[in-house]
Amino acid sequence: MLHTSVVEELAIAEQPAPSQEMSVRTAVAGVTGYAGAELAHLLLNHPRLSGQIPVFLGRMDDSAPQSLHEMHPQLTRNSGRPAPQVVPFRWETLQDAGTQVLFLATPHEQSREWMPEAIARGLRVIDLSGAWRLHDTANAAVYKLEDADPAAAATLQAEAVYGCPELHRDAIRGARLVANPGCYATSIILALAPLVSAGLLDLDRGIIADAKSGVSGAGKAATAKTHFMYAADNLSAYGVFGHRHTGELLEQLQLTRDQIQFTPHLLPIPRGILSTIYARLKFAGSRGAVEKVLREFYADSPMVRVHKAGDLPQIQHVVRTSFCDIGLELGPDGKQLVMVSCLDNLLKGAASQAVQNLNVMCGWNESEGLL
Repeated sequence: MLHTSVVEELAIAEQPAPSQEMSVRTAVAGVTGYAGAELAHLLLNHPRLSGQIPVFLGRMDDSAPQSLHEMHPQLTRNSGRPAPQVVPFRWETLQDAGTQVLFLATPHEQSREWMPEAIARGLRVIDLSGAWRLHDTANAAVYKLEDADPAAAATLQAEAVYGCPELHRDAIRGARLVANPGCYATSIILALAPLVSAGLLDLDRGIIADAKSGVSGAGKAATAKTHFMYAADNLSAYGVFGHRHTGELLEQLQLTRDQIQFTPHLLPIPRGILSTIYARLKFAGSRGAVEKVLREFYADSPMVRVHKAGDLPQIQHVVRTSFCDIGLELGPDGKQLVMVSCLDNLLKGAASQAVQNLNVMCGWNESEGLL
């Protein structure tokens, strides 16, 4: 249950971000999934968190702790030390451990339900679900979320920061609630943001974002369309005109639905995203000039790699890394633009972006624990 006067508690001024000298105790709720496993791996190996094993939390109705190594054998270490335990979710467990930053790798509905309590208890939260990414009610309607306390939820939504460090680094530093972006949205937003910001694109001609993701993007729970017999040797489009990441593109790039069409596809590979983006420049330019805009925009962003114009990224070069690679090609008329953006959907599209946000919130080097 929520504390009494929760709306009042949520309105308390933002807490100061931890300084570089402070140790930070983290916790992860929802460690059973693919992104949760990657997040556990990154936090266990983060140089700033050595000796500060995260609290790993399972479901509230779990009856007993479970071994993290039995749950995710790939995380096993040959250290002779006992495996970290995944314990049932209890607010008291977080309090007793002195938790400062809580990662929620939980379903949207669960994150929406738990967030007011987490903030009221003084936790800073990085949420990997889509529960808090969207501020426009029409865009957020795709998640069909219901709030037990609409006033408390509205208070939190107003202060939620979209967790794309390349765009919102300053706001993330002092945030109590960081909404980690969607994987497709990250790949497309990072490609387009520099050009939209510079006013270079002819938005009246529209943008087409054709994106393809590995099967892990659908989550760990099996469905008919992620079954081997459906996905293998196949390529299929889905979510046409209605994918939940569309709202993120509209809000973060400040576009209308008439200005961009996003269509996702399911690739028969485990992980990785390749987004091919078609647009037109307002005025004829050169490949080098467009590349320069990208490089200047991301000069202080270590997790974005801009390719030399004409050198287009590939999934094989970003899979199991924390980078987003961006490349471009320009047509003979100097206006037709094709951009390719690649990332690992479980890392830069989820877990490593969450750790990147942690680094920013704590005043650490943005790339620590990610290279």
